[in-house]
Amino acid sequence: MTSFRRLLVLSWLLVAGAAQSGETFPQPSELQPDVDFWVSIFTAYTTDEGVLHDNRNLAVVYDRLSMPASLSRSERNRRVDKRRKELQVVLRSLASGKRDNLNTEEARVLALWPDSVSDDTLRAAVSRIRFQQGLRDRFKSGLERSGRWRDYVNGEFTALGVPIDIAALPHVESSYNPAARSHVGASGIWQFTRSTGRRFMRVDHVVDERNDPFAATRAAGRLLAYNYSLTGNWPMAITAYNHGLSGVRRAQRRHGDTAYVDILRNYNGRTFGFASRNFYVAFLAAREVDQNVEKYFPGLVPESPMDYATVSLPHYVSVSGLSKAINVSQAQIAKHNPGLQATVWQGSKYVPKGYELRLPRSATSTPLAQLINGLPDNAIFQKQLPDMFHRVARGDTLSQIAETYGTRVSTLVALNQLGSSHRIRAGQRLRLPAAGPAPQVAVAAAPRPEPEVVASVATPEPQPEVVEMAPEALAGDLASSILGTIQTALLSDPSDYSVADDNTIEVQPLETLGHFGDWLEIKTQRLRDLNGFAFRTPVSVGQRIRLDLGTVDAAAFEQKRIAYHRSQQDSFFRQHVISGVSEHTIQRGESIWVIALRQYKVPVWLFRQYNPAIDMHKVQPGTTVQIPVLTDVASD
Repeated sequence: MTSFRRLLVLSWLLVAGAAQSGETFPQPSELQPDVDFWVSIFTAYTTDEGVLHDNRNLAVVYDRLSMPASLSRSERNRRVDKRRKELQVVLRSLASGKRDNLNTEEARVLALWPDSVSDDTLRAAVSRIRFQQGLRDRFKSGLERSGRWRDYVNGEFTALGVPIDIAALPHVESSYNPAARSHVGASGIWQFTRSTGRRFMRVDHVVDERNDPFAATRAAGRLLAYNYSLTGNWPMAITAYNHGLSGVRRAQRRHGDTAYVDILRNYNGRTFGFASRNFYVAFLAAREVDQNVEKYFPGLVPESPMDYATVSLPHYVSVSGLSKAINVSQAQIAKHNPGLQATVWQGSKYVPKGYELRLPRSATSTPLAQLINGLPDNAIFQKQLPDMFHRVARGDTLSQIAETYGTRVSTLVALNQLGSSHRIRAGQRLRLPAAGPAPQVAVAAAPRPEPEVVASVATPEPQPEVVEMAPEALAGDLASSILGTIQTALLSDPSDYSVADDNTIEVQPLETLGHFGDWLEIKTQRLRDLNGFAFRTPVSVGQRIRLDLGTVDAAAFEQKRIAYHRSQQDSFFRQHVISGVSEHTIQRGESIWVIALRQYKVPVWLFRQYNPAIDMHKVQPGTTVQIPVLTDVASD
């Protein structure tokens, strides 16, 4: 048995043992009102209505509001704001100490709270009134759709030692809709962002496996197993799926690894907002409904799984030639291969060599593999078409686009006559070097690159039936995204990039004093003086050093630091994906650096992410470490 297989078996035995003791998905009584709230959102309220509630005490639901789909966003906001202000007047009156001679509305609102509610609690509640859209119809459709993939999800999760109950999570994320897109760029039934998705899947301008339920399910299983290996329990592993490993591990250090109620109620991390606090309880609610469908949706019949034939393409294939040769329309091919990007359907890219084509067995009278082997010469090619243009997606930056196509920012600026701010927008069509200069346009010398600008105007990608989900897919709040793009970019990185209360940080791989000086906008010597370092003394991974925050504050420093690591990791995962995990037992005389870089060809920063508790400098013989298995991504 291989070490990877032993790891999976051990993980599954641990999970099975936990399940027998009822601790796999603990549901403390203190969290029951939260679970009940989300069950009601999933089953009692449709998307044409919603509720105003307290965002901390979910047992307090003030009112039910009608929100027909025909209403404009501004009218929806107006209705919510009007009713919220009315309730705030009532709460302020009660918070002043008024308990007698209450009018009907005051008595009704007061009765929603415990008898012992204090004036301070009511005063705080004034600013905590939140609107949540109902999801009954969307959840029902998701239960029906889930039948297409549930057998596959259960099989993949079982193989990875992930509890199959977590197959309910896409009900929270996407309602099992492969075309779901979020405002922060998450995509597919498992709502992967591009940065996180690239760790486990191919995500580029030709193939985006986040939109393929099969590939995305394998990736979700690997991510969840990874989260569990670092958090030690499923509630926090699931919370990390939304909030990120770094924040969850920080919460565990402050409150305790299994202090679920304390963490969800009291952890005050900077980005630990409503969505993160509610992600686990929303999952528990979705699991309750998913396992008791007849109780909540009597008579519901899930769709049947499709009987697919799959074949790995031995050549690059034009989609028009493929469609004609196998006598299946491009629309049908697209429907069953949602991972193929718009560039393929527009004809600017071939279906790539090695792509696993999937079609229903009933779609062809001849076996699919036989048809592919018999493709005519005019449909197959030995090379991919060169990239001529790039359609800017939400979240794209010029540096990312340049790296994707092996060019420079200055070249893109010149070819596209971008202004001095280098501003790009989602949906914009950028000319690439292979297309040459724009006709009849004199291309000026490129100005010096300025700070990166992210494409921020959200436009649907050219996929059928794209459905915009709420920022965290808890769906329906009329507010903007709670999690920013920088935080979501490093969801799978457990490294602590925060500044401690004493203005110290832990040095991470790839970092130097020069980096810290640049991010702080001070001279490196100032850091040497502050920390008593001799000239040219390097910092080491895991070391704590003190910062001078006189010029740049902690938040700005953290943003620059995270952006740097995001850039490094994005670059690496454009060329490699994590396809598994193996284990290695340290022998006497072995060095972590040699093992990672030479023996397994894993960068030290990634090795440390899989072994964050290991002291890189003092590892003992006999210690078992986890090694991510890397596979090269096809380059088209």
